[in-house]
Amino acid sequence: MNTLSGLIPCIISGGSGTRLWPVSRQNMPKPFMRMRDDQSLLQKTFLRAASLPGVQSVLTVTNRDLLFRTLDDYRGVNTTQLALDLLLEPFGRNTAAAIAVAALHVQEHFGGDALLLVMPADHLIVDEQAFAQAVAQARDLAGRGYLVTFGIQPDRPETGFGYIEQGDALPQGFQVKRFVEKPDLATAQGYLDGGRHLWNAGMFCFKADTLLQELAGHAPAVLEAAVAALEHSQTLKNTNCRQRELSAKGFGTAPDISIDVALMEKSAQVAVVPCDIGWSDIGSWEALRQLTPSDDKGNQINGEAILHDVHNCYIDSPKRVLGAVGVSNLIIVDTPDAILIADANRSQDVRHIVAELKRQNHPAFSLHRTVTRPWGTYTVLEESTRFKIKRIVVKPNASLSLQMHHHRSEHWVVVSGAALITNGDREILLNMNESTYIPAGHKHRLTNPGIIELVMIEVQSGEYLGEDDIVRFDDIYGRGPTNAEPSEPKS
Repeated sequence: MNTLSGLIPCIISGGSGTRLWPVSRQNMPKPFMRMRDDQSLLQKTFLRAASLPGVQSVLTVTNRDLLFRTLDDYRGVNTTQLALDLLLEPFGRNTAAAIAVAALHVQEHFGGDALLLVMPADHLIVDEQAFAQAVAQARDLAGRGYLVTFGIQPDRPETGFGYIEQGDALPQGFQVKRFVEKPDLATAQGYLDGGRHLWNAGMFCFKADTLLQELAGHAPAVLEAAVAALEHSQTLKNTNCRQRELSAKGFGTAPDISIDVALMEKSAQVAVVPCDIGWSDIGSWEALRQLTPSDDKGNQINGEAILHDVHNCYIDSPKRVLGAVGVSNLIIVDTPDAILIADANRSQDVRHIVAELKRQNHPAFSLHRTVTRPWGTYTVLEESTRFKIKRIVVKPNASLSLQMHHHRSEHWVVVSGAALITNGDREILLNMNESTYIPAGHKHRLTNPGIIELVMIEVQSGEYLGEDDIVRFDDIYGRGPTNAEPSEPKS
């Protein structure tokens, strides 16, 4: 099967965005961050892909734990009902493996001559028209057998990006002379003055067959692992959505390496399209503040802030009032369970906070206080060593798994909507202001049979209240015992 244009946008949604903590976290990473227009970066990337001429299908490579959050985001913007293909990674293996499985999938389902347009899910592009023009140029070069990358015209000496040096001119771009790692400031200034170096945007365009042939020659281990991951994948398909869950055993053999290092720096068939598209990788809070308008004292504010003698600060506090006195050049980000305060000149160093949270196995590394699940959300309102209180919101016609807990009991109170509850061998319907008690060891299930959201308060009590104290017997989202998350193999 082929699309009319032969172009398959491939969204790579794997970035963790550690420098954007506490908003970006492992289980709600940067692609899901909402911009001021309330669209996520992932939604903006999807809309950018969908607007290209002739596109009828969009491919996404993401972690399988992010599947339902991804589908929720797409549901909000896929108004033309484009076909969705999703390749679900069991764990991250960098961009080389992700792009290899995407190319194999496209070759299988759309033909080897189909063009992949690889787009990171966490970048922002302001000039959509210039982007479409750059894609048209890249398609022409890719049709001639080139592996095409996009180079951003630099407007400052940037030390945080890799660079591409342009070589000989081509009809729609330039051959790539070489890729350059992140330079020091003096070198970056020389690149800016010389006019032959471009920022490496991490976007690519190529024929599926061309990419796979070049991988076979330069990175065979990546290709072999991608083939193994797809050969033993499991596929679920409905009307306009196809999901392939990659084999953990096969995918785990892939080298943890970027497509630049694995292939682009080695191939002689690489071209670059220079472009000025209003691009930002939003790699840090300092990068995000550059996109935000300032007040007359140089402050950028999201939310309600009361300031006295405050200058050149970025303040993000959408949920509560923030007061500040006599400070300058700070980044302040307030979320319900964590606050970041950083020198604006050191926003790149936020990653060190994240590394320490990960080392401590702290929940703030991976989860927000509000956690998204396939059936809805839960928010931890309060917790101690022997109790935890949650606000649970269940979507219409959604259902939690049939489950049991060894170490905790639960008391459920319906705040709004209706709840159909399995409690042991009984099934009961609860309405607003009604409640039930679930003893430890009882099988139970919660379902919303109505057409409006079900909102409940759950009070847990027991000796152990961890989220891993759960035994699933049946689940409509495929999260039963046979679908437990595999351990990541040692590299």
